[in-house]
Amino acid sequence: MDDLTALRELEADVPAPSDEARTAARARLTRAIAEETGRTRSRAVPRRLVLRAGFAAAAAVAAAGTVVVVTDRRSGDGAPRMTTLSAAQVLHRAADRTRADGAGMPVPRDDQYFYTEEIATRTPLEGGKPTTRTDKIWLSVDGSRPSRYVYGERVQEEPPLTEHEVRWPPTEYAELKKLPTDPDRLLEALGHGDDGTDRMSAYMDLCLLLRGPGAMPPGLQAAAFEALAKLPGIVLDDDEVDALGRHGVGVSYPEMTFGPVFERGSCAYLGMRLDGVKGGRWVGRELKGGEKYVEVRGRVKSGVVDEIGQRPR
Repeated sequence: MDDLTALRELEADVPAPSDEARTAARARLTRAIAEETGRTRSRAVPRRLVLRAGFAAAAAVAAAGTVVVVTDRRSGDGAPRMTTLSAAQVLHRAADRTRADGAGMPVPRDDQYFYTEEIATRTPLEGGKPTTRTDKIWLSVDGSRPSRYVYGERVQEEPPLTEHEVRWPPTEYAELKKLPTDPDRLLEALGHGDDGTDRMSAYMDLCLLLRGPGAMPPGLQAAAFEALAKLPGIVLDDDEVDALGRHGVGVSYPEMTFGPVFERGSCAYLGMRLDGVKGGRWVGRELKGGEKYVEVRGRVKSGVVDEIGQRPR
């Protein structure tokens, strides 16, 4: 199966992109390819830009520039939900928490694997029974070995990266180490300056980075949280519940389909929330019909292992 076919299949579960979002996403991917093939690495033009990583829904959103299925986040009396913390404050507390939790984390070897295990619960918005699955991902640390993605009962094997293949944002540890741990410089490294433009793409890239390997270089995950806090328009969604039933607070950006969820109080990162559509049919650029749903994912375990099939202690 070629990548365009794979992306079309992924798009079947998300709403159609607006023209503005499509343009922004296309420009972002064009810049990424240009940077990988020209300014950042003297390589030939890649045969494909690998967006798959084990994060299919979020990757499809970034590739297609998909816009949100808007969900009313107001209380029963119609008033906006209020909280004592702002979105920026939650993100800064999450950054402090991840710095403390990541202290002393060993550096993975190139021949090892990043392991991530998540519980995903999908709830139809118009009635129907929620479904739950367990996702397990073994991702080659340097991309030189095969990787494996297990989505419930479905298993997907991915061959090693070739010389002309790159992931964006990167997942190889050596490439992650090149990213700055200062939030302003991280935004610049991802192709987003301080001129206030392309904020949707900045949000996409930062969320995709957070959906990447559970074992990141010291300070990088914290920098991603702090970079999100710098985006004007970032909002807090009170009382989100992740796939494990843990109550927390979510962070989102206007017209985007997904966002991180944090534990209430400690602000520990729990996982991601995604709004989507399953089924339906494409009429021009519009997706007609289909079943709207909310999917929440809770991270159960992450770490580094030696072989596919192993789980960290």
